[in-house]
Amino acid sequence: MNNEAVVPERDRSPAADEADPGERSRSVAFAHWWAQWRRTVLLAAGCIAALLLVSHYVVEPFQVPSTSMEGTLRVGDRVLVNKLAYRFGDTPRRGDVIVFDGEGSFRQTGGTDYVKRVIGVGGDRVTCCDVRGRITVNGRALDEGYLLPGDAPSRVPFDIEVPEGRLWVMGDHRDDSSDSRDHLGDPGGGTVPVGRVIGRAEWIGWPVGHWTKLNRPATFAAVPASPAGRHG
Repeated sequence: MNNEAVVPERDRSPAADEADPGERSRSVAFAHWWAQWRRTVLLAAGCIAALLLVSHYVVEPFQVPSTSMEGTLRVGDRVLVNKLAYRFGDTPRRGDVIVFDGEGSFRQTGGTDYVKRVIGVGGDRVTCCDVRGRITVNGRALDEGYLLPGDAPSRVPFDIEVPEGRLWVMGDHRDDSSDSRDHLGDPGGGTVPVGRVIGRAEWIGWPVGHWTKLNRPATFAAVPASPAGRHG
């Protein structure tokens, strides 16, 4: 009795011995294309990854959604926000244009990002208004040339001492800005926690015709130290 296993005969048809010519042609074409473009593809992938990392951790573009900063920013402007501006010991200063998460201060639920100008920092006394209708910080009146022409510094009177670690913020279009003034009765008295600041708006990057650097207005340099001894 033959105890050897029966081994099926290998299929010797042309289809088994030779791959489909079309498939082989496509494989050869792809190998040729990859050899030519590999470095370009890898470089492009590396650039995209680098841009994503920079956008997430360093500089991120934000689109201005409303008219609240008109006079400085228009609806649709893309501002480039420096997310490292306050990460190494520095803190927001008076006059900075910042982007922040309003959850817990401007909104009680559901985070929403806002762009406003810092008017007062922790320890400052911010008041509206003096006899000439100007906002004062620690007794010093602000000459706010950045306001939208025709707007008053504020039509809402207030007198607040900003708690430490928080900011008093206002839009440059004062007649159409929901800002710290509108949240005086909320927790924090309308002020924003420094920890909620995403970064400082440094440039208007788009549209090209509106491209400019966002500098800190000179009027804030004359504001004296806060009663608590802090400088803005």
